[in-house]
Amino acid sequence: MTGAASSRDPTIGSVDLSGERAVLSFRRRLRHPPAEVWRALTDPRELIHWFLTEAALDAREGGQVVFDAGPSRFRVTGRILRWDPPRVFEHEWIVAPRPELPAGENAIIRWELAPEGDGTLVSLTFRGLSKKTAVGFAPGTHGFLDRLEAQLDGRPLPDWVARVGELRPSYPKWDDASR
Repeated sequence: MTGAASSRDPTIGSVDLSGERAVLSFRRRLRHPPAEVWRALTDPRELIHWFLTEAALDAREGGQVVFDAGPSRFRVTGRILRWDPPRVFEHEWIVAPRPELPAGENAIIRWELAPEGDGTLVSLTFRGLSKKTAVGFAPGTHGFLDRLEAQLDGRPLPDWVARVGELRPSYPKWDDASR
């Protein structure tokens, strides 16, 4: 099962549930240069706002990331696999088992930034997730990207919980994760 971007709304991401593990993919065109977007993705003072995440990054390949992420306060750890400012930030996304993720998660998240006119094309790939986690995370990740865009634009940040509720019908359903 794959949810693909709609021709009406190009911000809808895709959810690939066809393999053993799932992949989330999003592309977003932002009206800001790559250096500004990079700062929002990697500066803990920025992440706390749009990503609702307390972050510590050892900003180099092989360095560590530690995030207390999102409203659920997932403790995310991992190594930075690629650090190429302001183009590529890729890191492990490891969450220990907890009640809502009994097996934990061990995935990779990759942010790619490409200049596009005066702005940036952001490509986000979240691979290696369990199918159930991917289905749950798809609208939430979309909601975080909406918040990133609003923060960069200097607009009020959308309420993440409300936005996830609005977006859920655009993404695969829980039942799709068990097929």
